[in-house]
Amino acid sequence: MRLSVLDQSPISKGQTAEEALQQTIQLAVHTEQLGYHRYWVAEHHNTNGLAGSSPEILIGQIAASTRRLRVGSGGVLLPQYSPLKVAETFRVLEAFHPERIDLGVGRSPGGGKRTRLALTDGMEKPLHSFSRQVKELQQFLHGDIPKGHEYYGVSARPATKTVPSMWVLGLSERGAKHAALYGTGFTMGHFISPDKGEEAVRTYRERFRPSKSLKMPQVNVCVFVVCADTQEEAERLAASQDLWLLEVEKGLETRIASVEEASARTYTEKEIEKIRSNRRRCIIGDPHHVKRELDLLAEKYGTEEFLVITNIYDFNKKKRSYELLAELM
Repeated sequence: MRLSVLDQSPISKGQTAEEALQQTIQLAVHTEQLGYHRYWVAEHHNTNGLAGSSPEILIGQIAASTRRLRVGSGGVLLPQYSPLKVAETFRVLEAFHPERIDLGVGRSPGGGKRTRLALTDGMEKPLHSFSRQVKELQQFLHGDIPKGHEYYGVSARPATKTVPSMWVLGLSERGAKHAALYGTGFTMGHFISPDKGEEAVRTYRERFRPSKSLKMPQVNVCVFVVCADTQEEAERLAASQDLWLLEVEKGLETRIASVEEASARTYTEKEIEKIRSNRRRCIIGDPHHVKRELDLLAEKYGTEEFLVITNIYDFNKKKRSYELLAELM
C-alpha cells in the first residue's frame, strides 16, 4: 500500500495562519522522512480556518523544502481560472522541480456566489465548462492546441523537458468521466462523499482513454484518518475533527476546536446522527484497526494508494498519527 498526504493547512483555535502554514511545511518534511509518496495541498477561499488559499505557492515552498516527495494540488479550482494561466504556473513549478509536480484539478466553485464572483473578477463562468477547460489545460501542458482552435499559436511557457502529471478530483461518475475522457489520473474524494465512490472508480476504469501523459488508469483515494496508540486515544483525538466537520457543514466556525472544547459540547440528537454519518468518511482507531479498514477500502476501490487527511487540534498528535500509519506499511 502506498501512502500520501492531503493537507488543507487547517488552523486550530488559538493559532495563527502563519503558524498553520509553517506546520504544513514541517509535516511535509516529516512525512517525506517517513516514506510517504505524495504531498498535496488544497485550495479554499473566504474561510478563517483553512490557510491554504494558494496551493501554487505552497507547492513551491514544500517542493523546495523536500527532495523526493511528489508535490501537488488537491486541487486547483479550475472553473475559476484560465487553463493557460494554470498550465504556465505549473510549468514553472515543473521547471524548478522536474518530475515531482502533480496538477490536480477540481470542479468545485470554491465557495458561495459572492466568493466565486470575486475570484473571477465578476465574470459569470459556468461550471459546465469544466470538461472543455480540462481538455485545454492538457493541450497547453503538452503543446497540443490544434489548428483551427481560437488559441492556436499560443503556447504555455516556459518550455520544459517534462510536464506535471494531471489528475481530476471527483466524487461521482461525472468527475470520473472527465478523467477517463482525457486520460488523467482520478482521485476519489471518499473524505467528502463515499456514497458513489465504487461506481465512479469503475466508470473511470471502463472509459479510460490513454493520453500522452498516462497510458493506464491511475486511481488514488482520499480519506480522513486519525490513528493513535490505542482505540480510546484515537476516539478522544477525533472529537475535535467531529466538531470541526459539523461546524464546517453548517457554514460556521472553520478553525479546529480543542479536544476539551469538543468533549464539553452538548450535542443534539440530530448532530449525533450527523457525526455518525460523517464517520463513514473517516477511519479512526489504533494501528490494527486502521490497517484493517484501509485494506478493506483498498479492495473496495481497487487501489494501492491513499491520500490521508488528518484534521485534529494537536499538531504533535497529528504527526504521531502519520508515524503510526507509516509503520503499518
